[in-house]
Amino acid sequence: MPIRPKDAIKSALSDPALREALTANAARRKAARARAYSTLPEPWEVMRERAAEVRAAVLANWDEVFQRFVENARRNGYHIHLVTTAKEARQEALRIVSVEARRLGKESLLIAKSKSMVSEEIGLNKALEAAGHRVVETDLGEYIIQLRGERPAHIITPAVHLRRQDVGRTFHEKLGVPYTEDVAEMTATARRVLRDVFLRADVGVSGANFGIAETGGICIVTNEGNGRMVTTLPRVHIALMGAERLVRDMHDLALMLELLPRSATGQQLTVYVSLLNGPRRAGEDAPEERHLIIVDDGRRRMASTPLVDGLRCIRCGACLNACPVFREIGGHAYLGVHGTPTPYPGPIGLVVSPALFGADEFGSMAQLCTLCGACAEACPVEVPLPELILRVRAGYAPPSPPRPGEPLPPPRSKPAPGVPWHLRFFLSVYSRVASVPALYKIAQRLAAPVMRAAAPLTPVPFLWGARSKPVPPEPVPTPQAPPEPQKPAAQEQKRSRGLVEGFAAALQALGGEVRRCSAAELPECVLAELRNRGATAVCAWADDELPAGLAKALRAAGVRFTQNCAEAAVGITGALAGIAASGTVVVTAAAGKPLRVSLLPKAHFAVLPESKLVADLESALALPELKQTSTAVLISGPSRTADIEMTLTIGVHGPEEVVVFLVSG
Repeated sequence: MPIRPKDAIKSALSDPALREALTANAARRKAARARAYSTLPEPWEVMRERAAEVRAAVLANWDEVFQRFVENARRNGYHIHLVTTAKEARQEALRIVSVEARRLGKESLLIAKSKSMVSEEIGLNKALEAAGHRVVETDLGEYIIQLRGERPAHIITPAVHLRRQDVGRTFHEKLGVPYTEDVAEMTATARRVLRDVFLRADVGVSGANFGIAETGGICIVTNEGNGRMVTTLPRVHIALMGAERLVRDMHDLALMLELLPRSATGQQLTVYVSLLNGPRRAGEDAPEERHLIIVDDGRRRMASTPLVDGLRCIRCGACLNACPVFREIGGHAYLGVHGTPTPYPGPIGLVVSPALFGADEFGSMAQLCTLCGACAEACPVEVPLPELILRVRAGYAPPSPPRPGEPLPPPRSKPAPGVPWHLRFFLSVYSRVASVPALYKIAQRLAAPVMRAAAPLTPVPFLWGARSKPVPPEPVPTPQAPPEPQKPAAQEQKRSRGLVEGFAAALQALGGEVRRCSAAELPECVLAELRNRGATAVCAWADDELPAGLAKALRAAGVRFTQNCAEAAVGITGALAGIAASGTVVVTAAAGKPLRVSLLPKAHFAVLPESKLVADLESALALPELKQTSTAVLISGPSRTADIEMTLTIGVHGPEEVVVFLVSG
């Protein structure tokens, strides 16, 4: 029997462990975001305003951007599936899986799945399991709650409501391992169990953070390495993407990637940024088939309502962490009037849930808001959440889920369900007063003294004529004499030194290592690191894709080269570029450059000439090679997770060590 919303809220409020976990999550996220924002190339407010304009421009030109993306994706080799409803999305996914099952002669397939909110929205797991397939969530947090039979409690950290003791008991009961409260040991258990799933999976399923109209590719940001696994190792990859998750070009993508990781996890850049332009080409080890299911499920309809700005959301979860209500009740208490759960809790969920799935069921959720405005302040794309939540309360969300071809209903004549009688009375009086300019001015004068006194408690003081405190002007800097001009050679030398030092500092801060050497010293540098780890066998790119003479020197020293990267302790690759600002290595797929070399071994050695360093993310994304390859990966340090009690653990599904050899000359 479904639980009533009030009962769920009461249960959450009576759980001190839940509130402690949510409060700790919010505090740590806030501190991490503050540190990450301090490294932005421009002021936060400037960049979020520009990001809001970028997202608004996509929605304003949705048809044009969408058509361009679909055409380019198909040209790249993607199988594009345009679906209107959640049911159609499930059917398309089932059809793709069924075709692969027939090809393999199997009745049941193993499906490795990385985190996807759209898959939660359409109920994909249940549909695949009902058809007899085995679906395994591979994100650590998602894997934990799948073992427990629960729903995600947060759109970024799905197991945020659980303590380490809860996870320890779950692993003991479900996996048969000894009980432990050691987070690193639990993470190692998940790595060991899921590695077999990755290597045997028939189909990989993922979400998509952005679709890039300019290139026809999709962008996926992850930390653990599971996102790379499911989009690299299986023969068939299915990606799910909301129809609104588009950017126009790589320039816009760079802006989004500056803000999304900082807002979501407090990182300058996630460990892995995967740019998937299409299926594998000759000699590559990417999937032979890439399918992209683009889901509408009410989004176009939402764009025709006063809730359209909610479609700017990039699913960073910052509004959940900032919300005082979410910190008290958690994501599981956000239910429809009949106890129906929503995949989107928190402030953004109060808008998109009724807009996409119907206000008759989810409109009452809009009462779970104090209108404090903290969510709007935290949003990296300036979604005006308090204003949109008020519009939901006023009845601007469609009453029921959309049906194909169904016209948009007129706005409700009364507020959404669940509004208390005293609030309905106030809204009725307010709407009458606000519709007559003379009465509204009188009401402003009468209410202004009271509302000015209460201004700190309300997020919308302008409604009553209150004024914000004036912002003091910034001090004018004292003019300084211009620096002495430098000769071009000296300027270039200083710039190069700055890039090298910046890259080394950024990577070391992430737990990576940097070794500087000349081209002649490189073989001995690599051999020294192999000896330190006791590694006698390596997985590597083809000899002619590595620096000249490196593979020959390693073989002469007794190092064995193997193609089984899962068993090799070290993988050795080159790199297209390095990003100094974030300590990031850029790796692209090509014949002789297997992607699994940088993914499966415990340690990843990357050889990077100093001449290939660029200053920032935007410069890296402007490289033409990223548009020409089938797959490019931006790697920022070793894989990591913080899904258990926000405890940072290095080495999850990807390498636990990243060593970059910066080669001079």
